[in-house]
Amino acid sequence: MTVTDLIDLRSDTVTRPTAGMREAMATAEVGDDVYGEDPTVAALEAEVAELFGHEAALFAPTGSMANQIALQLVVPVGDELLCDADAHVVTYEVGAAAAYGGISSRTWPAVGAEIDPDLVAAMIRPDGYFAVPTRAIAVEQTHNRGGGGVIPLPTLRRLREVADEHGLALHCDGARIWHAHVADGVPLREYGRLFDTLSVCLSKGLGAPVGSLVIGSAEKIARARFLRKRMGGGMRQVGVLAAAGRYALAHHVQRLAEDHARAARLAEAVAPFGVLANPVRTNIVPLDLTKHPLDARQFAAAARAEGVLVSVLGPRTARLVTHLDLTDDAVTRATESLTRTLRA
Repeated sequence: MTVTDLIDLRSDTVTRPTAGMREAMATAEVGDDVYGEDPTVAALEAEVAELFGHEAALFAPTGSMANQIALQLVVPVGDELLCDADAHVVTYEVGAAAAYGGISSRTWPAVGAEIDPDLVAAMIRPDGYFAVPTRAIAVEQTHNRGGGGVIPLPTLRRLREVADEHGLALHCDGARIWHAHVADGVPLREYGRLFDTLSVCLSKGLGAPVGSLVIGSAEKIARARFLRKRMGGGMRQVGVLAAAGRYALAHHVQRLAEDHARAARLAEAVAPFGVLANPVRTNIVPLDLTKHPLDARQFAAAARAEGVLVSVLGPRTARLVTHLDLTDDAVTRATESLTRTLRA
């Protein structure tokens, strides 16, 4: 059985461009973006900056690069970033903050979206006494390893106050911020107003084949363009990819509610087996197999034999993710297969 024959619940990055997206890519007007001459890229950057109420944005090939550019904008070499222990920027970006930015990081205990701003405030180190000074706080919206949890708006507002009180920057890894926007109805501009820098992804949930953007002030984005080049992210006629992103923004944001509903169906199916790690808010269904006879790798192998691909995140942790390429029928078949797997 090939991957294309399986129901793929590993990630929302496994999608393929729709026919409309491929048409937009094929007809995109392009130029050399290193020279700032690609009109489709420029249009995408202006559109995304406007969506979040910021001055400028920069198209980058990956979310990890976008995050690391943003962190270098707000944390000088040798200074400190605060984030949670499961944050993507320190968990899935292979030490890039230290390797590229010379950034020291310190983490609060992993609690997903349930952040305590007072705990974060208590961790902040001021200048002096030969301690590493804290320069920025980073949060993830939605939270991947937190099961797609949505950080509540009051929590983010309080973190903004904490950052302002201590003269710190606040960064948002907004790879799936579109899901938070749809789930809670918070305007994108409201999120944008709270952060000094954001990264947003076009290939997680929105169905574009590649691409993320760094968002911030015009001054920061001018610096970001230099950092992107330094990291090997300068691209040429990349409007063919930017066109996919523009199509995704126009057609695939509000439909995320369908992914959330399908994730809720999967959660309802697995909940009786005691493996649902936490309530499902968006398109991620986190599984805790601590009390189940199968460990995560065994579960994934058994699910594959039943025709379903799942992600293994740890010895007893797995994940299901809904996305653009899934149909209601596929979810029905997946619930039946996963039920058989968990019952075995």
